[in-house]
Amino acid sequence: MPEVIFNGPEGRLEGRYHHARQSNSSIALLLHPHPQYGGTMNNKVVYAMYQTFVRRGFSALRFNFRGVGRSQGRFDSGQGELSDAASALDWMQAHNPNAPRCWIGGYSFGAWISMQLMMRRPEISGFISVSPPASYQDFSFLAPCPASGMIVHGDKDEVVPIAAVEKLSQKVSSQKNITIDYRVIEGGDHFYGNHMDILNGHIDDYLDKVLAQAA
Repeated sequence: MPEVIFNGPEGRLEGRYHHARQSNSSIALLLHPHPQYGGTMNNKVVYAMYQTFVRRGFSALRFNFRGVGRSQGRFDSGQGELSDAASALDWMQAHNPNAPRCWIGGYSFGAWISMQLMMRRPEISGFISVSPPASYQDFSFLAPCPASGMIVHGDKDEVVPIAAVEKLSQKVSSQKNITIDYRVIEGGDHFYGNHMDILNGHIDDYLDKVLAQAA
């Protein structure tokens, strides 16, 4: 997975990118947790999602938001990070101009940013949202939600109470032509310490199902 550096709104952004061998492959962009709480593109949940898309023949990119690792700039409370994500998607599309599908994945803070990006970029056709911070970030922008996707959460999450995520899932699921595959991991906390295999299994299962339907 070669290291890449691309231009963002506040300077260079650092990423890891896998370019699929097959031409005209779909693309996936994966976004990491909160930069001020140790979130980086090397987070195990983000890395696992990245590898899941790579195994399915996607071109995939994960990168560090501004101020993280070798990415330039400073934390901007979400607004700047959303611009970073848009720049990352632009970069991927420049390298994959004929991609038939575009997926977005995010974990915690990254899930919040990814779903905002989805509202602004109609080419995003699916999403995976792991532990979206529905209890302390505003998700009211998902009205209407432009694409179907998956939400995963642990029932022992001590950072984001599960009730908030259940409410978010129900709200989005009720929208016309939108299907949310909402899955709860029993015993899972916000960090999935002993539940990574279960989390990966749910993501694998969901992508197998959805990509088979789209083929």
